[in-house]
This record gives sequence, C-alpha cells and structure tokens, in this order.
Amino acid sequence: MLLALLLAAQPADWPTGPIIEGHGPHASVEATMDIPQGTVLMHAFDAVELGEDGKSRTLQSIARFINMHAAAGVPADAIRPAVVVHGPAVFALTRDERFGEKFEGKANPNAELVAGLLAHGTRISVCGQSAAAQDVANEDLLPGVEVALSAMTAHALLQRQGYTVNPF
Repeated sequence: MLLALLLAAQPADWPTGPIIEGHGPHASVEATMDIPQGTVLMHAFDAVELGEDGKSRTLQSIARFINMHAAAGVPADAIRPAVVVHGPAVFALTRDERFGEKFEGKANPNAELVAGLLAHGTRISVCGQSAAAQDVANEDLLPGVEVALSAMTAHALLQRQGYTVNPF
C-alpha cells in the first residue's frame, strides 16, 4: 500500500529513461549524499504483489532504480538489480497466453518492461514453489526469466553473490 501511495504521489511529468524508456519515472535530485566513484549497485527487490490491472509496481520500481541512478551519473554497467518474484506476482512474468487465462484474455502488460529490464541485465527469478502452486510451468514464463527452487533460495543465493535486499 505504501508503494501505491508513493507511485500516486509522483507527478505525471517526471521523466523516464535514460535506460528504460517509458518506465520508471524519477525526479532530478540535488543529492547531498555522494555515490562514491566505482560503486556497483547490486540490489535485490522482492515482488509479491500484482495490481488489479495485472501490472507489477515492483518492476516499475526497478526501472526507476536503474533510470534515476543512470541519470545521476552512475555507469549503466554498475547498476545491477535483481528481483525475486513470488505469490500472485508470478503472473507478471508469464507469456500472454498464460496471463490471459488469469486476466480475461488480456495480454501481459508487464512483458515489454520485463524485456527491457532483462536487456539491461536485471536478473529476474521466479519462485518455483509459487509457480507450481499457481500451475505456472516453466514454458509459461517470458524468455530470460530464471526459475529458482524457492523465493527464499533465490534471495539466499543473491545475498551470497553480494546483492543487498531492498527493504521496501
């Protein structure tokens, strides 16, 4: 709910890009906390919610994370987000056919964003337990999405690889 309030509070004229165009609006900020030269941002997000419209707000937040840091001068190759997707949010990662079975024949509104995030190098992992519980097979997933044994496993492995966990 807090994320929905934050999204609603953003002015519609905030820019998107420079990396993920059309997604991840962000403000230009005169920050007083410097990002040290050479910093690599390896940040793991957790996605469990899916909006009634079928859109994942977490995926938009990842696009914002990428865009705002790139706009602030962080090199694109030093911005390395990951996301672990479980619960109802698994459907944000499904092909149109499977998405449509759940959402009245609609195409997956997240597919373009997922492709853009993957093209930038974002690791997208789906919880195999959640997928199995919702009858989502590996072949139902968008190309490039990884299947983990569980969300807990994916987070543990990402932390071992140096990813920090997004607290919200």
